[in-house]
Amino acid sequence: MSASGEWENAEPGVRRKIFAPGASLMMMEVRFEAGAEGYEHSHPHEQLTYCLKGSFEFRIDGKKIVLRQGETLYIPSGARHGVTALEEGALLDSFTPLREDLLRRRE
Repeated sequence: MSASGEWENAEPGVRRKIFAPGASLMMMEVRFEAGAEGYEHSHPHEQLTYCLKGSFEFRIDGKKIVLRQGETLYIPSGARHGVTALEEGALLDSFTPLREDLLRRRE
């Protein structure tokens, strides 16, 4: 399988690259301009997020958590969550099972 996909725009100031998925696990890199937001949403997938660069304020079911370079964060299935980049940065997100909603957008 291909090691990486193409960059696409998500929300304003947010770009993502979805990597070729496995059978039930997928990853994507998400880059943020300072102050950019990943809008609040929820999905049935478990998510692990690793901060590659910068710092971010996550909101998970109303609780605020700051994530910095080198730290990870778990987002449980069904949790309402969003994020704001406190500075320019990048995240590596992993999901299980596959986010078919995101994969379909690329077809």
